[in-house]
Amino acid sequence: MAQSTVLISGASIAGPVLAYWLQRFGFQPTVVEHTAELRFGSGGHAVDLFGPAVQIMEWMGALPQVRDARTRTEIISYLREGHRPIDVPAELMSEGVSERHIEIMRGDLTKIIYDAGRADIEYVFGDSISTLRETDQAIEVSFEHGPPRTFDLVVGADGLHSITRRLAFGDEYQFLHFLGGYLAVFTAPNYLDLQQRMLGFADVGRTAAIYPVHQAGQARVLLLWRTRAPHDYDRHDPAAQRRLIHNLYGDMGWEMPRLLTELDKADDLYLDSISTIVMDTWASGRVTLVGDAGYSPGPAVGGGTSLAVVGAYVLASELAASNGDHLRGLAAYEEALRPAVRHSQTIGPFVINTLIPRSQLQVWATAQAVHLLPRLPAPARRLLTSFGGGPAAMLNVVKLREPSTV
Repeated sequence: MAQSTVLISGASIAGPVLAYWLQRFGFQPTVVEHTAELRFGSGGHAVDLFGPAVQIMEWMGALPQVRDARTRTEIISYLREGHRPIDVPAELMSEGVSERHIEIMRGDLTKIIYDAGRADIEYVFGDSISTLRETDQAIEVSFEHGPPRTFDLVVGADGLHSITRRLAFGDEYQFLHFLGGYLAVFTAPNYLDLQQRMLGFADVGRTAAIYPVHQAGQARVLLLWRTRAPHDYDRHDPAAQRRLIHNLYGDMGWEMPRLLTELDKADDLYLDSISTIVMDTWASGRVTLVGDAGYSPGPAVGGGTSLAVVGAYVLASELAASNGDHLRGLAAYEEALRPAVRHSQTIGPFVINTLIPRSQLQVWATAQAVHLLPRLPAPARRLLTSFGGGPAAMLNVVKLREPSTV
């Protein structure tokens, strides 16, 4: 089993975590990533590590670096037209989610995980899987640029729009379920000189937020909005994405005129639907999926990054425990993680309904709840900020094997 080879498609979060643990458990992982290089530093948006995901970072020896790179947001200011800001400590907003919680920029987390294992793991950048052909003993893989190779297993860790999933299971329309909202994130100068403070502006059907990235001296802008049906635009065309946002936010007051100007200058715009991936199984022969490729709860709804970290560790540990029987290992992986995934699929609609107001009455009611939050007793605060028993609850049902027992 020490010579088993595994190709992992995708080097964001789930892929490098999986590669680290596979290598540690005696496999030979190779990670292929379509980008020419990883976008390190404080790129991307802020993501959350909850409970078991924090534990896995600790087992990897990466927890000190993760803690040092945390976002350090201390105050959240809730804003609405014609009213004074309402400030609330950020730690209270996640009090009901998890006792162990770290918020970190996605790019920082990617670098930390990559650095933890890159000396012993083969990474191939600037390439992607083109075809898969399974034989009785292995799986033959061709690539867009590199020569064909053969592996014992292939794992898709390539996100919401997974190439691996399409090749092994079919077009994504079968599995992608639109939840009624969109997310956009981009970088802007910290022209408001925000220090450990996020500003969030609420309007009916749309919200906007800006928060500082202390490591880079920049700010990140986050937009969330509702729509009954998916937008018709080319998701590979940044100009089309910018036009869409201008049409949706062009009449919003607050800081939006300046933020739209910065949008047109940004080279890192990320825009996608808030959709979940629902599949009956994540395995097809010698191919399986991990993270958003197999079970995304939806961008921005909370818990997707933690679920990817936990899923990657569970997959590696169950493959190791199967003693060479990959079918048994993949089945055990699904059995161990399926309850958490089912729970995750209930979170998205709840979070969207909470974060993106449907009416002026909801804008007002949310303001009152935020105002009352610091004044409530701890049990009531935890209930109010649990998001319906959200990300932490879904992960707590997963029983992790200690690395020493695998």
